[in-house]
Amino acid sequence: MAILCLGVLLIPLAMETFLQDVYRNNPSFTHLYSIGKSVEGRDLLVLFLGRFPTHHTTGIPEFKYIANMHGDETVGRELLLHLIDFLVTSYKCDPAITRLVNSTRIHIMPSMNPDGFEATKVPDCYYSEGRFNMNGEDLNRNFPDVFNENNVTFQPETIAVMNWIKKESFVLSANLHGGALVASYTFDNGNSATGSLQGYSQSLDDDVFVHLAKTYSLNHATMHRGNECGYKQSFPDGITNGYTWYRLKGKSPPFFLSPHYRNTPFYWGLNHYGLGNLSGVKGQVLDENRTPIPGAIVEAKGRRHVCPYRTNRHGEYYLLLLPGSYVLNATAPGCESVLTTLQVPNGLENFSALKYDFLLPGASSRAGPASCPAKPLYQDNQHTSTARKPTLSFLGLMTVLYTTFT
Repeated sequence: MAILCLGVLLIPLAMETFLQDVYRNNPSFTHLYSIGKSVEGRDLLVLFLGRFPTHHTTGIPEFKYIANMHGDETVGRELLLHLIDFLVTSYKCDPAITRLVNSTRIHIMPSMNPDGFEATKVPDCYYSEGRFNMNGEDLNRNFPDVFNENNVTFQPETIAVMNWIKKESFVLSANLHGGALVASYTFDNGNSATGSLQGYSQSLDDDVFVHLAKTYSLNHATMHRGNECGYKQSFPDGITNGYTWYRLKGKSPPFFLSPHYRNTPFYWGLNHYGLGNLSGVKGQVLDENRTPIPGAIVEAKGRRHVCPYRTNRHGEYYLLLLPGSYVLNATAPGCESVLTTLQVPNGLENFSALKYDFLLPGASSRAGPASCPAKPLYQDNQHTSTARKPTLSFLGLMTVLYTTFT
């Protein structure tokens, strides 16, 4: 068991010591690993929690949290450390948390910018020393952009996160910032095809993102009021479309939801009830011998994205969908598409996603998943062409994690 004191983890090296202690004391369901190094050589540490600490298991979704992307925005870092403490101390004591940890692979990165954190003398919500990495780059403007060429030099921290995303089959992510008190959702950039001329850049999964953001906000003690912290801008229901708030190029990938907070340790008490439940569909794409088919595409009708979700080497797919009726289309090289109509139930009742496997006779099980290009993909006349990775379930600080695809 780890004992966590508010404010103590702002001391340099305290975070690393805490994470090491958690892993050492709980090796059966935690794992501590580094995805790379910062500019100054600090490890980008991730604490994993789940029943299978060191490897992916078919049918169990991967979820990740990232905080402290801006080094001077420290509250997210501390919130995630408290989340780790809460999950570890509740495991095998609280039935709901036990089921959550057993049915989900949870990756938590408390600090994406440890160099900036170390350089921060007085934490501040705005542009204080430590906001950027040690090359003076804003990591939240340092990712590929699907709308515009982002002519930046990708930083070691950014490259590490991009490689991490490619390696793991993440279903959804949350990125915690400091500043305004609001849940911001995709897109942050856009064009006429996404509705940006009307001041709102809408993804094809907009209903899902709005639901996730609103569920987080409404379960937060104060975020839903929409005008906390004396912020000059009001946010109805405590949420905002990223583009409506302000246009941003090169932000972290679009399957993030980004809660923003004021830098106050008190916010752990306000946030750990902060998210909800959602339903969806998960399964595998298999050939006639029930061998998994990697690289297959599974999409819901009307939700074709620029870079399609392709099944991993286990043939897995995950789709986050609100309750309702959907036509799903599975396709792979060498065979005809298979369409099926499914009724997605409300996952709130049983904390579970609908499971459905596709059989594609004649498809090759040797094909590999294709990676999405780093160049801009969305054009004004092709918003509904191929596809982005469909986002699945899951999110938040605590209650969010009850959305399991078991």
